[in-house]
Amino acid sequence: MKTKKIAQIGMLVAAAFVLSYVESLLPFSFGIMGIKIGLSNIVVVLSLYECSLKQTFGIALIRILLVGLTFGNLSMMLYSLAGGMLSLAVMAALKHSGRFSVYGVSIAGGVFHNIGQILVAVAVLRQKGLIFYYLPFLLAAGCVAGAGIGVAAAVLVRRLHGIFQGDES
Repeated sequence: MKTKKIAQIGMLVAAAFVLSYVESLLPFSFGIMGIKIGLSNIVVVLSLYECSLKQTFGIALIRILLVGLTFGNLSMMLYSLAGGMLSLAVMAALKHSGRFSVYGVSIAGGVFHNIGQILVAVAVLRQKGLIFYYLPFLLAAGCVAGAGIGVAAAVLVRRLHGIFQGDES
């Protein structure tokens, strides 16, 4: 991997990390545990469109681990990892299909991030009834957050298109 590509990936990881930090400072409380805006996912969606899938996976994974180690704990990392990886897999498949815009891909990412977290909660807590009670709220929040992230990511994809191309590895 060339130096320029490594620097670009490092910059994207740093941007995602900073956005996670900024989000942790925002005084939003939606009244339902687990609902977040997911600002760092702007970087993941951008990299999905501008970098290889392997690079996007690395960016998402490193961001989850760094944020978990810095601002969270092992439990938070487990939930974030499940949600983030399921979300990335679904977004990559939808993008690859060519049938979805950046907005649709991002909304699906928000929804499947919450589904991944619910699946981990069911496995860890073994209380399906109470956990699935949250599912409609989390799915609605995933749609709203995914739409907002999609708008921001679409602007960046449009304005930065091609800037990360050149030294693919």
